[in-house]
Amino acid sequence: MSSLDQDQRLHPSCRDKTTVSSDSSDAHTPAKKPLQGLKLASHAVLEEAQQKGRLKCSKCGGSRMFFCYTCCSLVGVTPQEIPSIELPVKIDIIKHPNETDGKSTAIHAKILAPGDVTIYTYPCIPDYDKDKVVLVFPGPGAVSVQDMMQCLYDRTDSKSHYTSDMPCIKRLKREEVQGATHASDNSESGTPDEAKGPESRVSPLQRVVFIDSTWNQTNKISTDERLQDLLRVELNARKTCFWRRQKGKPDTYLATIEAIYYFLKDFHEHCLAEEYNGEYDNLLFFYSYLHSVVNKAKISAGKC
Repeated sequence: MSSLDQDQRLHPSCRDKTTVSSDSSDAHTPAKKPLQGLKLASHAVLEEAQQKGRLKCSKCGGSRMFFCYTCCSLVGVTPQEIPSIELPVKIDIIKHPNETDGKSTAIHAKILAPGDVTIYTYPCIPDYDKDKVVLVFPGPGAVSVQDMMQCLYDRTDSKSHYTSDMPCIKRLKREEVQGATHASDNSESGTPDEAKGPESRVSPLQRVVFIDSTWNQTNKISTDERLQDLLRVELNARKTCFWRRQKGKPDTYLATIEAIYYFLKDFHEHCLAEEYNGEYDNLLFFYSYLHSVVNKAKISAGKC
């Protein structure tokens, strides 16, 4: 689990914005202490499991540590010993069929939030409602998480009058988004104008789709006609901590679990309009531990 290589499974949810960094001094220097300040469950159970070494998966017989990336099951630890997370929105991950499962961080999300995360192997893609599902992927027409909800509302409101490819330029005020996301079923109360207001509308977002593959293989999935009509969302530039960095690629290319985490963090702050207090930090439970293991191995090998 801690071997180093040059392969990479990164999620291309961020454009390369390093040239506009507010602090150019660290644009090409990795943070000394990444993943600090997270509210994580204790890693003691993983430390104990690592001391025991790899074990056979009870389902497929494969040699695994912590979890089986083939069967999506735990190995050497029990469900009660790791955090379980409930997400505010369902997550679908479309995985490239030629990628090595053992190098994917998408499995972390499935194991830690099993009730809210589903992994599909391309070409298997569900039939999505384009007005209720978004694709986290950069490109022309992609909007920020902050503007995402208003764009979905605009799509719904203009469905019978306009085409679905009109640009989304409005943005809900913070209190309006909060009211829309937490709207109750009492929308019939009040005046007709009040009932139509954004504060009385139920959130249209039902599912968020991520593509899990190397950057060079994303095009085949992202251009699939079944995803073409989905609203595209891109994340603000953040730097990856992934240890499988691909040479020549900017550090704003995130690992899949990082992309999911940062999307949910932004969603919590900008769409739910609530202060973030580490609600989804445990999505990085395995990722942060493996990062520390790899870092220690690099230091021991004199590569840091």
